[in-house]
Amino acid sequence: MTADRLGLAPHTPVTVSILGASGYVGGEFLRLALGHPHLRVAQVSSREHAGYPVHIVHPNLRNVTDLRFTKPDDLEPVDVLVSAMPHGGLARSIGQWQPFAQRVLVDLSEDFRLASADAYARFHAEPHSSPELLGRFVPAIPELSRDALRGATRVAGAGCIATTAILGLAPVVRADLLNTERDAIVDAKIGSSAAGKEVSLASHHPERAGAVRTYAPVRHRHQAEIEQALPGAPRVHLSATAIERVRGVLATAHTFVRPGVEESDVLAAYRAAYDDEPFVRLVRARRGVHRVPDPRILDGSNYCDVGFSLDTGTGRLVILSALDNLVKGAAGHALQALNVALGYPEAAGLGFTGLHP
Repeated sequence: MTADRLGLAPHTPVTVSILGASGYVGGEFLRLALGHPHLRVAQVSSREHAGYPVHIVHPNLRNVTDLRFTKPDDLEPVDVLVSAMPHGGLARSIGQWQPFAQRVLVDLSEDFRLASADAYARFHAEPHSSPELLGRFVPAIPELSRDALRGATRVAGAGCIATTAILGLAPVVRADLLNTERDAIVDAKIGSSAAGKEVSLASHHPERAGAVRTYAPVRHRHQAEIEQALPGAPRVHLSATAIERVRGVLATAHTFVRPGVEESDVLAAYRAAYDDEPFVRLVRARRGVHRVPDPRILDGSNYCDVGFSLDTGTGRLVILSALDNLVKGAAGHALQALNVALGYPEAAGLGFTGLHP
């Protein structure tokens, strides 16, 4: 659905408001939206910080915008409403907020990522608050859902670990290169910002500093998203480990290829899948320090770097994928998906390349 089909002139900005904009992901979406050539941020809400300038919470936006937080109840209808409320918040109140999204509703939480109540129940203690809406949101991974995203009116941001693993595994799964009789093990290492802004004992500095702590050896909830996105894949097992970084995910998938599959077959699958993708880069360097994906160089960017190594003697294929959990793992891929939904250039507002060193 292009801007003119929305009833807007091609250069008329689409209005966007962010519900729950004081958190890390909401703040990141705000940062990106403020730099978008076709979006105008109308309002941002926070009960705790209502009335205060956004730079009090997001100091990187000082002198970038004069927006102030407003109470959620004071929001007005806009073209696009982005919900950055904590997990469960939108599912419990979607009847209240859906009318405020006159064109597109984007959810950045986990509420509507899964398509079935059964899949949700496997990884959550409480039943879903709005099970009738499961499957009604389009997953915000354009590399897999681009056609469905065109003209979409409901978009669900994917989990950061899930996005990392899915983008790493998808090409070889779709090319039918993996031995489905052998399970796949995904080990994810992730920075502290993925836990959100709310403090806890686990995020207390003496506990978090220097951490290499596996907090979800089994049954991480993002496993359900990986299974949903990759039908035909081997059975996937996911573990997650907290490391001493603020941003970033590195997912290492340990898999096995079918007999007879060569490195050239794997490489061809990745090139076919990603050579024309604007935000997935295949890392195949033979020299230098960065011969495999490293989340450190992706901070602030919407890129996902993917690499692999195949032991042809055993058929063991190790796939490495990395991204910034707040950008390509959350707010960035949501904005990328929104661009597709609205018919804008997919890379609009997402040109930052990351930093090195």
